[in-house]
Amino acid sequence: MEENNEYRITMENISKTFPGVKALDNVSLKVKAGEVHGLVGENGAGKSTLIKILMGAHKKDPGSGDIKIEGKKVNINNPLQAIEHGMAAVYQHMKIAPELTVAENIFLGRQPRNNGIINWKKMNEMAREVLEEVNMENIDPRVELRSLSNVNKRMVAIAKALSQDVNIIIFDEPTAQLAEEETEELHRHIKDLKDKDISIIYISHRLDEVFNICDRVSVLRDGKLVMTDRVENLTENDLITHMVGREVGDLYYKEEIEFGDVVLEVKDLEVESKIENVSFQLREGEVLGVFGLVGAGRTEMVKSLFGVHSADSGLIKINGKEVKINSPLQAIKSGMAFIPEDRHTEGVALTQDIVDNSNLVRSLLQANYGLLNAREEQKIAEENVEDLDIRTPSIFQKLRYLSGGNQQKVVVAKWINANSKIILMDEPTVGIDVGAKKEIYKLMAELLKQGKAIIFISSYIPELLGICDKIMTLSEGRMTSVMKTSEATQEELLYYATR
Repeated sequence: MEENNEYRITMENISKTFPGVKALDNVSLKVKAGEVHGLVGENGAGKSTLIKILMGAHKKDPGSGDIKIEGKKVNINNPLQAIEHGMAAVYQHMKIAPELTVAENIFLGRQPRNNGIINWKKMNEMAREVLEEVNMENIDPRVELRSLSNVNKRMVAIAKALSQDVNIIIFDEPTAQLAEEETEELHRHIKDLKDKDISIIYISHRLDEVFNICDRVSVLRDGKLVMTDRVENLTENDLITHMVGREVGDLYYKEEIEFGDVVLEVKDLEVESKIENVSFQLREGEVLGVFGLVGAGRTEMVKSLFGVHSADSGLIKINGKEVKINSPLQAIKSGMAFIPEDRHTEGVALTQDIVDNSNLVRSLLQANYGLLNAREEQKIAEENVEDLDIRTPSIFQKLRYLSGGNQQKVVVAKWINANSKIILMDEPTVGIDVGAKKEIYKLMAELLKQGKAIIFISSYIPELLGICDKIMTLSEGRMTSVMKTSEATQEELLYYATR
């Protein structure tokens, strides 16, 4: 047994109870200096609760256990105390000020001043020094944060953490909105941090990342620690089995479904400075995958189909009939659905309940006819909860209290209730666990068997190869290939995505 003084962080027998829920049950976590320690589990397993206790955002149950930093028992009652103990967190949904400069974001609330006035020169110099620590000397600290790529925004968050003299950094789903090459870049930076003896807790639903970046991994299930081991002693199936408590078989779920008629035809679609000359067909029962690097135009393409961006030229036919789609309402009335990448801001109303969210589009379509019926809407929501296995104590539960996977099921329910025929999915499995992902894939299969058709955007090539019938690649707004999945390889997709 290794001694505690080998660990920078020791959490022993931590429990946390919320009203009616035992979120953590005697969980212990130990992280070494210079180690990347993975933390995995399904949504609701307790990962976020454990990290929030470590960071002082939640308090553990009184008398439930101890937290030690460098072998010394500490009490962390708020995030400021966590910083004082050398800890910082980079969350999936970063709290940033995009309109402020890089330097301002790094030193927000801690700006160097002379006689109460911000010393801009000194702050920019300090920012350059801390950016150099993460090998980001190419970033100008004077530019606005919103001008940077997603991965560089995350690197600024890391620089901010390092500027506070921390030696423990928590990454919570850091690659959820990053493309593959950005993920690789972030991983290189994390390995640099490890070489500087910084301890890292790495939370991710992408298990391939755990094996790529982590030294050890701990699994939580239903609020309990299931196992901790070195990653070289495990396989991906081992981790999945520990996470869900059962064998799940192949992660990806795909049924052989006979294609029907062409439901969507796009020819020479062009959106100024975003998309040019994109053409394809989509049939009933078919999944068309869309792959591309950052800036390829994937989201812009589906948003133009859905009427968020107006096309400058091109032809769109639905069921053989030419349509003009200049607004989302026109797209909805034409039988289209759109599941956006950012479900929190574009997909659901977090402050509303399941009933309101699942009937949102249906209510929009029927409101003009005065057909809204509260009792009927509640019945529909109850059917959605049962059919889609939405895990909730009530149909009146607010969406913000559901896990990411269950929120995504409500988004899908919203479009099922609107009887949409063509479903546009933009990164629909980002930030949800392996069990919920497989349920989403099975739900897609059920929709396809009903004659619906799906356009599926993903930055994760194994996912595209696992569930799509054919895959389109985009590069800088241009369509560079469309190939059958059975004939595609990861190398080919990357090749065409960089042409």
